[in-house]
Amino acid sequence: MKEDAKPTERQPVPRVDTVARALGILECFTAAEPEQTLKQLCEKTGLYKSRIHRLCQTLLDCGYLVRISYSSYRLGPKLLVLGKVYERTNTLVSISRPVMQELASASGESVALFALEGEKCICLTREYGPSRLFFAINEGDYMELHATASGRVLLSYAPKEFRQKILGRDLEAITPETITDRKVLESECRNIQDRGYSVSREEREPGVAAIAAPIFDFDRKVPATLSLVGPVQRFNEENVSEMVEKLLSATREISLLMGE
Repeated sequence: MKEDAKPTERQPVPRVDTVARALGILECFTAAEPEQTLKQLCEKTGLYKSRIHRLCQTLLDCGYLVRISYSSYRLGPKLLVLGKVYERTNTLVSISRPVMQELASASGESVALFALEGEKCICLTREYGPSRLFFAINEGDYMELHATASGRVLLSYAPKEFRQKILGRDLEAITPETITDRKVLESECRNIQDRGYSVSREEREPGVAAIAAPIFDFDRKVPATLSLVGPVQRFNEENVSEMVEKLLSATREISLLMGE
């Protein structure tokens, strides 16, 4: 009896649509919109009401959603448990946090850890400094790549094809200070690699400035950036020089712990 030939390449595992749709429901909840109605979930996912209702009931039964009213939901406690597991076992976050705490204390500014997520950067974790005037950054916040210090650092060390894709489109001028000219941004990306950090002033939020620097891993890739964020008046030339020194010291420490 002849045996079937074994495949020479590993076959892709098909996606389970039901699981993907359930996860899509969870992704509809944000810090700005923590509560969702059945109607809102239908509009955001494009699924029929009956399908949403069944998926939500399963998520309710498993603790991933809680019901606020008959047709209104919030995220459930099971997600907090999973979030804590992720937080404690994510090497980058767990390694970075004590260094970030020291940097926040030494600089007086907010410190945030950003990573590339799709075509934006996402805040993985943050620490606030002792100053009474600070810029609040929420974990899970998404920010544009071209208009932020961290985003431009990630863009600078990303593959050339990805960088060209982002810079080749019409870029939004979020504030009057946002840089949208492709040639200027390409030049800035080269400068970031030369000097090792990026500075932005009021490009995404009026009155807010930031400095960001890359974190390297054992492959000399940049999985994340560390940034100092605060009121623009505290980011004058004299202060920035001191901040850069502290920031680069912190990113070097994290990079060494990451195996650079």
